[in-house]
Amino acid sequence: MTSTVPSHMFKEILTELKINSGIYASAIVLKDGLIVASDMPSDINEEALAAMTATMLKAAETVFTELNKGDIERIIIEGTHAKIIAAAANKDFVLVSMAEPKSTLGLILHNMNKAIEKLNQIT
Repeated sequence: MTSTVPSHMFKEILTELKINSGIYASAIVLKDGLIVASDMPSDINEEALAAMTATMLKAAETVFTELNKGDIERIIIEGTHAKIIAAAANKDFVLVSMAEPKSTLGLILHNMNKAIEKLNQIT
């Protein structure tokens, strides 16, 4: 799956995602928490973010399974200093992004959905 996709294609998706959306950090991770590609400032530990994303997604999937509410699409965490959005791209990949707290959630989700469409086209 990832071995057949050139890494620059993943990076292009992440670079384009940041344009005009308020997103300042993003990564494509495998659902088991391994980094495929990232575009993050140096003060963010990308491996830790990837691992925590996998943990959050697994916990949310457990909740949805226990409540018989279908599949998880995304997790949105809003805090005083950031918004973190993790969205399932397909059965293997998750797109996670961090944005400024005052960023428009609708614009972020729109741009993330476009990025997920591109990710699904190449994988």
